[in-house]
Amino acid sequence: MINKEAKNVARVRRHERVRAKISGTPECPRLSVYRSNKNIVAQVIDDVAGKTLVSASTLDKEVKTKQANIEAATEVGKLIAARAIKAGIKTVVFDRGGYIYHGKVKALAEAAREAGLEF
Repeated sequence: MINKEAKNVARVRRHERVRAKISGTPECPRLSVYRSNKNIVAQVIDDVAGKTLVSASTLDKEVKTKQANIEAATEVGKLIAARAIKAGIKTVVFDRGGYIYHGKVKALAEAAREAGLEF
């Protein structure tokens, strides 16, 4: 009998492949996306120092939609871009976290671009 690999295991393997090529520097940090069934989290990370510079999620008070849907992803994208620009970060490299660039991940990325982040 063939056992099917769990979806999250496959996602983690895809993420490891992406992370082998993408790394955040102080000049151009990494915008990392994580989504669960209940929340969406975005972080701007400097991998050289190993520090999270800015973060935003659906758990923040500024985000009105408290579900993990496209509307919430758009709000999180705008919020992460605003916080990053306030911290002096203009350009980032996008890390989709092994997820397909579709739906919530795409909405977050496009909202961050519209709010002023460059990637």
